Amino acid sequence: MDIWEQLYSSAKSVQNERRISAYVSGGEVSAAILSASGRIYTGICIDTCSTLGICAERNAVFNMITNGEHEIDKVLAIMPDGRNGTPCGACRELMVQLMPDSYKNIEIMLDYENRKTIKLGDITPEWWI
Repeated sequence: MDIWEQLYSSAKSVQNERRISAYVSGGEVSAAILSASGRIYTGICIDTCSTLGICAERNAVFNMITNGEHEIDKVLAIMPDGRNGTPCGACRELMVQLMPDSYKNIEIMLDYENRKTIKLGDITPEWWI
């Protein structure tokens, strides 16, 4: 099993769309991050009726940070329809702030089925700071 298969399997294992309360849902989107050390961290999106929610990618990053790491190598997210996509602007910004000198090398899965990836530097070429 290659690393992208491991990331996909890890993200898929936590993806579980569910209503948590009348105001909170979670698990529609899941993500897996490969850290520079080779460990995989996962996260799910948590949506709320206010701005207190979080994207799956940032949740996975926070899981990584909680476990003592901060360098990202690869990112894979699974959307509700099973496809992949790029991180939103807030997720990109967090990754850039974590790795301002090397964020451009973070590899993101765009299309798992066709194994198409892109670098964060390609979709975020210039940082506002």
